[in-house]
Amino acid sequence: MKKTRTTKAKLEIQELIAASPMALSQREIQNTLEGTCDRVTIYRVLYRLLDEGLIHKIVNTDGVIKYASCRSCTSKHDHDHIHFSCEKCQSVTCLEGVAPSYTLPEAYKVTEMNFTLSGLCPQCSS
Repeated sequence: MKKTRTTKAKLEIQELIAASPMALSQREIQNTLEGTCDRVTIYRVLYRLLDEGLIHKIVNTDGVIKYASCRSCTSKHDHDHIHFSCEKCQSVTCLEGVAPSYTLPEAYKVTEMNFTLSGLCPQCSS
């Protein structure tokens, strides 16, 4: 395995995603970092973090890709869980401990899963 160095941009993006209670899009990351690094650098870092298994991506119901740290994994994303997309505030959260359920015909084998439910989050439904 190739050893890669940790850059300031990688460290800042990883810390930002880890500290966020909801998944973040590339645009949200760029806006939060306020010019610390450009769009291309952010995408490169996100792909590195995905490749290293430190974050996972969620394709939201509107097609926007968001990124989140895994709260229950110790160093690598090693399980699948459900994501919840709020139709009102547009937040996307990981629902840890909620196992998705599905049944496939015998000939199918799952290698990756993106399970997103949409509705109103607790803050928007009260």
